[in-house]
Amino acid sequence: MKFLPTSPDSQALTCVTLITLSIFIAGLLDVLDYIIVKGILFLAVGTLFVFAVHYAVRNDIKENRLKDIPQDDSH
Repeated sequence: MKFLPTSPDSQALTCVTLITLSIFIAGLLDVLDYIIVKGILFLAVGTLFVFAVHYAVRNDIKENRLKDIPQDDSH
């Protein structure tokens, strides 16, 4: 059983889920006012942004169509 996601999409969803849950739980427990919690959350969002930009720059455009069959893209 694998606990760590292997695809980039799964990794991004896992990061977003963890950040969202941590913000929600911090709000429920009234610890969102502490400066260290805000710092950790801003660091997590910044790290996720850096990973997203890195993945977007590194990602290649893939065309999902057959090469042999001509298709009309005028629609």
